[in-house]
Amino acid sequence: MKFKDLIKLTQGKYLLLGNEAIARGALEGGLGYASAYPGTPSSDILESLIAVRDLVGIKASWAVNEKVAFESAYAAAISGVKSLVAMKHVGLNVAADPFMTSAYTGVEEGFVIVTADDPSMWSSQNEQDNRWYGVHAYMPVFEPSSPSEAKDITKYALEFSSRHKHPVILRTTTRISHTRGPVSLGPIPKPVTTGEFRKEAKYVHIPANARKNKKAMLERWRRISEEANTHPFNRVEGSGDVLIIASGIAYAYVKEAAEHLGLSGKVRIVKLGMTYPIPARIIKDEASKATRILVVEELDPVVEKEVKALLQDEGIRVKVHGKDFVGYEFELTLSRVINALAKFMGVETGGNVSEPVKSVQLPPRPPVLCPGCPYRPLFFEIRKILNQEKIPYIAAGDIGCYSLGFNPPYRLQDIIIEMGGSIGTGNGFGEVTNSLVIAIIGDSTFFHAGIPPLINAVWKKIPMIVIVLDNEITAMTGHQPSPATRRSMSYIPIENVVKGLGISFVKVIDPFSTKEVRNTFMEALKTVKGEGGPAVIIARRRCALEVTREIRRSGIEVPLYVVDEDKCIACRICYDWFACPAIFPLKDGKAVIDPELCVGCGACEQVCPVKAIRPAKPYDKEKIESFWR
Repeated sequence: MKFKDLIKLTQGKYLLLGNEAIARGALEGGLGYASAYPGTPSSDILESLIAVRDLVGIKASWAVNEKVAFESAYAAAISGVKSLVAMKHVGLNVAADPFMTSAYTGVEEGFVIVTADDPSMWSSQNEQDNRWYGVHAYMPVFEPSSPSEAKDITKYALEFSSRHKHPVILRTTTRISHTRGPVSLGPIPKPVTTGEFRKEAKYVHIPANARKNKKAMLERWRRISEEANTHPFNRVEGSGDVLIIASGIAYAYVKEAAEHLGLSGKVRIVKLGMTYPIPARIIKDEASKATRILVVEELDPVVEKEVKALLQDEGIRVKVHGKDFVGYEFELTLSRVINALAKFMGVETGGNVSEPVKSVQLPPRPPVLCPGCPYRPLFFEIRKILNQEKIPYIAAGDIGCYSLGFNPPYRLQDIIIEMGGSIGTGNGFGEVTNSLVIAIIGDSTFFHAGIPPLINAVWKKIPMIVIVLDNEITAMTGHQPSPATRRSMSYIPIENVVKGLGISFVKVIDPFSTKEVRNTFMEALKTVKGEGGPAVIIARRRCALEVTREIRRSGIEVPLYVVDEDKCIACRICYDWFACPAIFPLKDGKAVIDPELCVGCGACEQVCPVKAIRPAKPYDKEKIESFWR
């Protein structure tokens, strides 16, 4: 069943994604307001809430970036409305400024900050452990071990935050966010979505007020730390003089590993649902009976360090192990925990527990831009220009689908750091190198973090070509809307923003027109070299996935393209240099188009130097083009 179909159900168990379970828990906890910026693995949380917002009467919407999302939800929480903000782990870096201060001021109603960490970096530039933010900010950290517990902990976290008038972190990881599990449903109360902001000096965070707030925060923290010992999601299981402390998905793996090794009931397990602050009384009591302790947690030794410090302060002499057995990098797996626990306990692993080997060796498939992606002809033509003109350049890339431009054959991202970093680093490159600086950024990312560095480039007159790839959607994370989405009610043209900054060279082009790409790029190059300062090219064409979906739903047949073998000269341009995944070489080097992959964009027709590519049959080009525009 779809998430929204479960809204009227108040009992029974249903399979939910971890992210859906978080959304359901928030609703059962009386959520009234939610905001987020999309980022894998967190995106499904707000998507689920948006899908039901009209059915349950909550307020939920996307924000332009994580900082704005945080500030919006925080404002709701200090106005007496239970709120949630969701983001991936690196998104909390963007929201860190208001995040730190929110712990000082506290809140009037429940405020849950969801950070979805990404161990092994399946869709991220790093795998930072955001539990450190809790340590840094005096912020409680809750960590579910399953989708079922994700629902229950989210509901509890809203109540906990409301009771202590203190914001809390809900830390999930990829395997919790994207795993389905049985979740028991409960009633959803009528939400409170309108509040009243009481004007108090504590919200004006000048130093004099901040000092008072710090004292009040520490008093709240004392009460929170004491309650950690009675937290319903912290518990002790089993018996024996060996103590295992585990949290999150690590707890689930420890349970399975203990069963696999025949250790169930023979070791004591402290299961932590709150990983900061740790339940000091429970840890002390259990550690005093232990001869050895192993802490199993995903990513950094956050709990391990807390446990070691606590036992040292209390004079409890027992050896605490953790990362020396489990390891630091990448996400945990069951086999990794089995091997660590077996080594720690000095027992055999009970058979082969190495990572499973696929019985069928599939051919390698590097990540590529989708068939029909508007970035492909743009990258193809710019790469050709740079090669032909032998221009020394630095291509500063950004976070989005277009990051794939780093891969061959385009090689158009020399640096990718974080959102907005293309124009940001472009400022520095423009000042200290003699190379042409090309900053490549997406439309959603431009609104997220690209405007301030562009203002800096105008202010300092930095010579730079900025290319905004405007496919009118936040494509990489699942097609969430952005200010650049023309089909939304409040569309903001990027060119209007750029012109408002005083940039003289601002041109909107169709990336499918390689001739227009070439002429505009050369004109921008001339402007940057002559006048200095940034020149902005906005390459606008809709995401191919959205277009083909709409064409099919409208009942129109997607046009297909074919290769005329008699004309094809096996030049390899279409599949090696243009690199459309729908085009393959035959044994003789000639090209063939897979009709299952072709989306009828027609970009390859322009690329072929001998006009060997054509539509399989006539079609209404104007009608099809209306979907792409």
